[in-house]
Amino acid sequence: MEVLIAYLVLGAFAGTLAGLLGIGGGLVIVPVLAWVFRAGGFSGEVLMQAAVGTSLATIVVTSISSVLAHHRRGAVLWRTFAVLTPGVLTGALLGALAAHVIASDGLRVLFGIFELTVAAQMALGLRPAPHRELPGRIVTTSVGAVIGLISALVGIGGGTMTVPYLVWCNVPVRNAVATSAAVGLPIAVAGATGFALTGLESSMPAGSLGYVYLPAFAAIVVTSALFAPAGARLAHTLPTRVLKRVFAVFLAVVGAKMLVG
Repeated sequence: MEVLIAYLVLGAFAGTLAGLLGIGGGLVIVPVLAWVFRAGGFSGEVLMQAAVGTSLATIVVTSISSVLAHHRRGAVLWRTFAVLTPGVLTGALLGALAAHVIASDGLRVLFGIFELTVAAQMALGLRPAPHRELPGRIVTTSVGAVIGLISALVGIGGGTMTVPYLVWCNVPVRNAVATSAAVGLPIAVAGATGFALTGLESSMPAGSLGYVYLPAFAAIVVTSALFAPAGARLAHTLPTRVLKRVFAVFLAVVGAKMLVG
């Protein structure tokens, strides 16, 4: 029962953050799942793979409502999405394959480094200045592949990379955020599928589909969907700039803890 409550609370926290700060839940879901799974007796060989794969599976569901909301507002640049998608699909599948052969401790260190990088970006408010146009199909697709690869390795939807890239290419922030949300869906689908398939012969506990632990997936999806609208409402009343800096400190602590094990 305690574990189920932990999953439900994690989903509520991740959903609230997504609505409040526009931050993908993977940055929180992956480390918390790793700690809960360890306490639950998961094999150390699959610990991070299970956390990352399960996180990506939750993003498949939670991103759909986000994409629909942005689409209704006409903010998604679907042509840009179409150019990025082949790359992110390929990159996410390669990321899942790579995660299968990388040791769990290696994934943990990689995630810790990424988390610290995001924390620094949020704390300093770093955002690239728009100074060029979106490049051609080959370059954009290649960038998508890199975004998909890294996203699948750390269990996120890629917004922390996609949004800065699009803004750098003179895409308005509103459209960059909306298009990034759309791009996160194929990243999550390809990544979760890859983790589900590559983990079929792994030492995962009962109730798993490959590296995706279904009880955690179901609980997180339910509460994150319920709490995301509440977070969005809070965004209009709370000082989000201050909250982002506070959350950056939280990410820095989590990232440091992941690095030291």
